[in-house]
Amino acid sequence: MTKSPFTLGMLLFAATMLIFFTVYFFFSGVEYFETSLKANAFILPILYAGAAFWSVKMFWNKNQTVKFKEAFQKAFVPMFIGGIFSIVSIFLFLNFVDKDAKKLLNYQYVNRQRTELDSEYSKAKRMLKEPEDIADLEKKYQERKQSFAPDKIKDKDMLTASHFSGYFAAILIFYLVLSLFFGAFFRTRSVHQ
Repeated sequence: MTKSPFTLGMLLFAATMLIFFTVYFFFSGVEYFETSLKANAFILPILYAGAAFWSVKMFWNKNQTVKFKEAFQKAFVPMFIGGIFSIVSIFLFLNFVDKDAKKLLNYQYVNRQRTELDSEYSKAKRMLKEPEDIADLEKKYQERKQSFAPDKIKDKDMLTASHFSGYFAAILIFYLVLSLFFGAFFRTRSVHQ
């Protein structure tokens, strides 16, 4: 059906944006950050892995011999194209079109960090027995809690260009590992006599 990795990449981009806007329109509220996180952790990796697999499998079905490089490219290129267009579009949307959604995501991110800190503190406090360990934990907890003071979190922004670059670098590692796996798996093995 789609022979071109670029075409498949653009389809991935469209699917990613569909998921992004579905979450944006239907789930932007109290659980917006959590829902976005779940979509990014569970739905998108399966979508991208499936597209990479399909791209390589279609190429493998039509060719007698497949080199590692060819299989790697057929897996990597669609994911890279879909990913780069998606990350840039989402960055532009959140930073220039709907700044309120960006503020909401940042606010919910900080609240989640605060909740996790309190939860870890409670668990650690129950496990500790020695008074000096408890005092040390209390000191570290109070120091960490200071980072959530209103003046410290006022300008906290996890959706800057540098953060998006970091996110995309992590995503590229996923694409690379998956492409290496598909390249090794689908390459035609030569039989030694």
